[in-house]
Amino acid sequence: MVLKNIRNWIIPGVFGLLLFLNPEMASAAEAAGVTTTAWWVWVLALFVFSFLLGIVAVLAGVGGGVLFVPIVSGFFPFHIDYVRGAGLLVALAGALSAGPPLLRKGMADLKLGLPMALVGSVSSIAGALVGLAMPAKNVEFLLGIVILGITAIMLKAGKSGYPEVKEPDALSRMLGISGCYFEEFGQHEVSWQVHRTPVATVLFLIIGFIGGMFGLGAGFANVPVFNLLMGVPLKVAVATSGLVLSINGSAAAWVYMFNGAVLPIIAVPAVGGMMLGSKIGAKLLPKVNTRTIRMIVITILAIAGFRSLLKGLGIW
Repeated sequence: MVLKNIRNWIIPGVFGLLLFLNPEMASAAEAAGVTTTAWWVWVLALFVFSFLLGIVAVLAGVGGGVLFVPIVSGFFPFHIDYVRGAGLLVALAGALSAGPPLLRKGMADLKLGLPMALVGSVSSIAGALVGLAMPAKNVEFLLGIVILGITAIMLKAGKSGYPEVKEPDALSRMLGISGCYFEEFGQHEVSWQVHRTPVATVLFLIIGFIGGMFGLGAGFANVPVFNLLMGVPLKVAVATSGLVLSINGSAAAWVYMFNGAVLPIIAVPAVGGMMLGSKIGAKLLPKVNTRTIRMIVITILAIAGFRSLLKGLGIW
C-alpha cells in the first residue's frame, strides 16, 4: 500500500513539475493527445550527459557550465532560469571534484588563481542579479550570441603549451605568482612565471559578470587569459581555471538559490554525473593531447550556440 501511494503521488508530482518547467510542452501534448516522455528518462539522460561532460570539460579546461547551459536549455525540457542555476552548481561541482588531484600534482596554483577568483566572484554576483531580472527569451538570445562568440574566439586563438615570459611584472612578483610542475607527457620539469597581471585582473572582472549572468563556468575565458595573456603553461592554466571556477561559481550560485532557481530534480543528477566524470577527466589530463578535445568542444559549442540563438528568436 505504501509503495502504491508513492507511485500514485510522488511520480505524478515530479512529472507535473517537469511540465511546469516547460508549459509549452504540456499544452502541445494536450492538443495532440499524446503521452509525453516519462520524467525519469530526462533525469537519466541528464545524468549520463553530465558524466560525459565532466570528462570533456576537465580535458578542455572550459568548465562544465559553458557546455551544460546552452545544450540543456536547448535540448532538454527545462526553463532557462533553472538550467542556469544548475549550470553554476555543475561548474562548481566539476571544479571541486577535479581540484584536489590537480593541486597535489602542482598543476593548479593557489597564488595564481586566488587573486583572479576574488575579483571574479564579486562581479559574478552582480551578473547573476542582472540575468535573473531579464525575460527568458532575451536570456536565450544573448546566450546564443555569447556562445557563438566564445566559439569564434576559441577557434581563432592559438594556445601555447609553454609560453616564454622573460620578465614578470611588479604585481606578480609582489604576489609571488610563479611555480613549477612535472610534465608527465614529456617527462620533464616545467618552471613558469607570469606578466600582464593588472590587465588580466580587469578581464577576470568581466569574465565573472558574464559567468554569473548566464550560469556559465567561464573556463572558456579563464584559460586564454591565463595562457595567452599572462604566459601560464597550458596545463597549469587549465587546472587553475577550475580553481577559479569553484570560487566564482559558489558566489553566483547563492543568488540563484535565494531566488528559487535551483531545483533538485535538475541539479542532483547533473552534479552527480559531473563529479564522477571530472574525477576521470582529472586523471586523464596529464596524459592526453588537449588539442583534439578542444576541437570537439568548439564543434559542440557552435551547435548549442545556434540552437540557443534560434530558440531566443522563437524560430526553433
